[in-house]
Parts: sequence; C-alpha cells; structure tokens
Amino acid sequence: MAKLRPDQLAAALKRQLAPVYLVCGDEPLLAQETCDQIRQQARANGFSERELYHADAGFDWEGLLTAANSLSLFAERKILELRIDNGKPGDKGSKALLEYCSNPSEDNLLLVVTPKLDGSAQRSKWFKAIESCGDVVQIWPIAGPQLPRWIEQRIQQAGLRADRHAVELLAARTEGNLLAAVQEIEKLKLLATDNFITAETVAGSVADSARYDVFSLIDRALHGDARGAVRTLQGLRGEGTDATVILWALAREIRTLNQILLQQQQGQPFDRAAQSQGVWDKRKPLVRGALQRLRLPQLNTLLRKANAIDKSIKGLRDADPWDELMDLTLNLSGTFSLAPASQKLALSLQ
Repeated sequence: MAKLRPDQLAAALKRQLAPVYLVCGDEPLLAQETCDQIRQQARANGFSERELYHADAGFDWEGLLTAANSLSLFAERKILELRIDNGKPGDKGSKALLEYCSNPSEDNLLLVVTPKLDGSAQRSKWFKAIESCGDVVQIWPIAGPQLPRWIEQRIQQAGLRADRHAVELLAARTEGNLLAAVQEIEKLKLLATDNFITAETVAGSVADSARYDVFSLIDRALHGDARGAVRTLQGLRGEGTDATVILWALAREIRTLNQILLQQQQGQPFDRAAQSQGVWDKRKPLVRGALQRLRLPQLNTLLRKANAIDKSIKGLRDADPWDELMDLTLNLSGTFSLAPASQKLALSLQ
C-alpha cells in the first residue's frame, strides 16, 4: 500500500486502516508513539483485544498464523503485535509473513515492530509482502536543524511557549535523545512562568537548586574576572552541571559579541547592535566592557574552540572537555597567553 513517515500516519489512518503495519526504526519514542497511534485507531475500529508476541530464536510461527487467522473465544477482533527485535524473521518467519500477507484476516490486525532495516532487509520478500498489503512506517532519527523544530512542536503540544534560546539549549542539553527531551519538557511545565520557557528556565531545570549559576559564569567572564569565572566553572562541575549546558551558554555569548562587533563595523551604533542581539539594557555595560578587550579575530577563534569542545563532549575528539571549557572561559575573560594545562596549574597556585 504505502511507505509512510510518522507525520503522514494520522492522515493515512483516517482514510483507511490497513490489515498489516510494519513500524521500523531505532528511535524508541517515535516508534512507541507510532504504535500507539495505530493501536488507538484500531480500537476505534473495533479491534478490542491485543496479543503481544516476541519472535525469538524458538518462536512458534505456525502458532502465530493460527492466532492470526482465527477469532478470539468471544468473537472479538484482535491486534496481533509482533516484535522482531533483531529485524530478521528467518526462513520460517519469512514464510509465515508471506503466507499471511497473501490473505490477511479481516478480523485481525497485524502490527510488526522492528529496529531499523537495512537495504537488504527492505528488498526481502517478507518486507515487500507487507509493503504490498499494508503500510510501512519508517522511523528516522531527528537530528541537526530538525531537532529544534521538533522540540518547539512538542513544547507547543504541551501547552507552552518558548523563546529561541530556550529551544536551542534544550536541543543541546538532550543531544538528540527525544525521550529525554519530552521528559525535560514535562519538568519545565512545572517551572514555566505564564506557560513561557526561557533559556534561564531550562538552565534552572538542569541545575535545579545549584549554588553556582551558569549565567554568573558568563557575567564574571565578561567582567574580566578570570579567577571568579573559573571558580564558578569548577563549582558547576562539582555540582554535576552538564558540560553541554555550560558550552551552550559560553558559545551563545561569544556569538552575540561577534555579531555586535560585525554590526558595529558596518556602522551600527553599539546600543542598536546590542538590542538587535537581545542584550538587556542592564547588561549593556558588561558587554561593552568585554568588547573593549576582545577583537573579531579572537572571537572567531573562540567560536572554533567552542565547536571543538562540542566534539570533545560527544567523544569525537580525544580531549578533556572540562580543561577546554576552562580555556574558553579564561579566553572570554581576556586571558589568552597560557595553554589549558598551564592555566590549570597557574590558577591552582594562586
């Protein structure tokens, strides 16, 4: 019948309930929600019972066929949910699926759930048979620029609103883990003021009642207080604050400074440039002071460092992200002369 994306499923279910569904993919939350949609529509169509099967090595495929082609004792229509955890039904399973799909029961609905299927599996006879008589819903990871959009949609579904910085921080915080993102949004419902989420709300949710504040770290760095900024960084680390949150806050501030300088080079006065970047009036003196120390080439270097630290946090570089965060913090404070290891030693001796 059709290959569908998760966002196409609702419309397809309203048009017609297929006799067989295959849900395949490695994103647990989306797979679960997709199956929930199918079950809900099936129940609305009179499929009131559900039987769950796990196709392991000794699975009874003949027993599944018997169940799939028969009514329950009470003549109730059934959802037969078949989970193939390795995505490989084997010869017996393939044969059983081919047989069932050649003449699916009108009284039962077969829901097959697998992990992501490679090209070979999608060319198999059993896959083609399901695709021919039913619908295949392929679950793809949500990453890159799609993730903030997805998070914003989930925030709206929760009855909340959020500013751009809050969405960006939540995306950085959850690193593509959609279940974690949904859990954070539920937590934020309790913390939001007037159902509105700011970056400060997200950071507060992450840090809870921590003594040390990510935004205090930024302010001390902008003020040129290297020792105070590093002390705050060490406190945040000691309290278990996620390195991703700290990096996000530092990188956001560096990008803000960078954009203000670029606009000033194009003839914009400081106040207008700062306002365009969302700098509050009470923070303008702090930002102005930092820009008297930092130049555009330095800020560009700091942005490259932030990108490298992001890779370190994700395990894509062999480096200690906390040492590098100290380096970045000191650089933002106006200290550029020492290498990270030397900075760490020098500060410990003061």
